[in-house]
Amino acid sequence: MASVVTFGEIMLRLKPPGGLRLGQGDALEASFGGGEANVAVSLARFGHDARFVSAIPANPIGDWCVQQLRGHGVDLRHALRSGERLGIYFLEAGASQRASTVTYDRAGSAISQVGLGTVRWSEAFAGAGWFHTTGITPALSDGCAATTDEALRLAKQAGLTTSLDLNFRKKLWTKAKAQEVMTRLMAHVDVVIANEEDCESVFAIRAGDVTSGRLERERYLDVAAQVMRRFPSVARVAITLRESHSASRNGWSGVLVDRDGHAFAPRYELDVVDRVGGGDSFAAGLIHALLAGKARAEAIAWAVAASALKHSIVGDLNLVGAAEVDALVAGDGSGRVQR
Repeated sequence: MASVVTFGEIMLRLKPPGGLRLGQGDALEASFGGGEANVAVSLARFGHDARFVSAIPANPIGDWCVQQLRGHGVDLRHALRSGERLGIYFLEAGASQRASTVTYDRAGSAISQVGLGTVRWSEAFAGAGWFHTTGITPALSDGCAATTDEALRLAKQAGLTTSLDLNFRKKLWTKAKAQEVMTRLMAHVDVVIANEEDCESVFAIRAGDVTSGRLERERYLDVAAQVMRRFPSVARVAITLRESHSASRNGWSGVLVDRDGHAFAPRYELDVVDRVGGGDSFAAGLIHALLAGKARAEAIAWAVAASALKHSIVGDLNLVGAAEVDALVAGDGSGRVQR
């Protein structure tokens, strides 16, 4: 299996049990998650050498985090053990018409202190075939933005395929700042991954009304075409198609567009257990499928199936293997007990 490098922040996730809100009950469930770390875990479970580059404090919380990631097979040799704190996010799980909400406590986190020359990218990229990051990382600080640009540029020079999940977070930066920074990064990107809102928020490219619960799939082909026209380096655009009927019930599909054509994935109707990390599981599924040499239609079907399974799992991480995704792609979505 090909080696994949991801770069970004991992955080401590604290969540009230079940559907409780913050302030209800007297306990919080603790786990770890973050966009690029989630991708690394998925890829490790799919059989890849998955290298996660980050900054993780050399304290008991950081040690706990490292232990968890290594337990899933993630290579942390190129992660910095630096900084004083790991970022935290608090999650209230939504239900029915009440949306899930995230509250960040990540200011001054370890990774926000990185800057140019902090990471030995030549060592991290040695023998690797793919580099992945997201729009969350450059939003954390000017140093993170510069380091993300450095990483993408050096990855391209080293011959790696690069992917960028736009992942706009309005709680981290403005649309204007995102457009300024992300436009600069796109010169080094081969594969763009986005949801139905990201292209509009980051590049003012609109697909339509995402709050009505209905999607006009063909409009996303135009969105992808606009991205590739604006950024000639981009060879593929993958967009997740989510129909949010409620916090508990989603329609789920995706489209993969390249310069020779497009393919839509089969659609799933999801009873959502936990949607956090859904986009990351999609990205990991797509990377795995493309590295495996799957054709356009097979690749997007695999990515969407991997992410559909993630929506059934509590936590950021997609704790499934490639065989389970293969079974769902093949049509085994009954949920019958496997004995």
